[in-house]
Amino acid sequence: MRTLYLLRHAKSSWKEESVVDFERPLAGRGRKACGLLARFIQAEGIEFDLILSSTAVRARETIELIRQGAKLRTETRYDERVYEANASRLLEVVSQIENDRKAVLLVGHNPGLEELLTVLTGKTHRLQTCSLAKLKLKISKWSDNYENKATLDWIVRAKELEEA
Repeated sequence: MRTLYLLRHAKSSWKEESVVDFERPLAGRGRKACGLLARFIQAEGIEFDLILSSTAVRARETIELIRQGAKLRTETRYDERVYEANASRLLEVVSQIENDRKAVLLVGHNPGLEELLTVLTGKTHRLQTCSLAKLKLKISKWSDNYENKATLDWIVRAKELEEA
């Protein structure tokens, strides 16, 4: 059994129209959402054996703010394949995770993360910005075929944490 967490980056800024998509930073609202999600992760005692993140600025900022806020000491790897990846590319990235890693956080973008969630669970779910999904995978190693072999435990949205 493996646990895969999917985190969509927080809300990014569109203030500077000349900034290319890859370089867009987080908006103030996105930074606040990271703090809320970090507190949730810390309060729930969620731990990861590895964090894999897109190299895009908004994804890097998201995970760094969450790492700081939740006081995570987990190894973080930035993988350029995650940026603009579809579900099959994300499956490729995940399949290469070392088998000693039992709980992994993947930080990325839509529509790829939502597509991956659908492939893994067989059901469609929406991942808003700064949403964290927890999936239980019925596999013994990351390289196994796990289409429709995942169970969605929960999705938490930073927006809902703010309202609570």
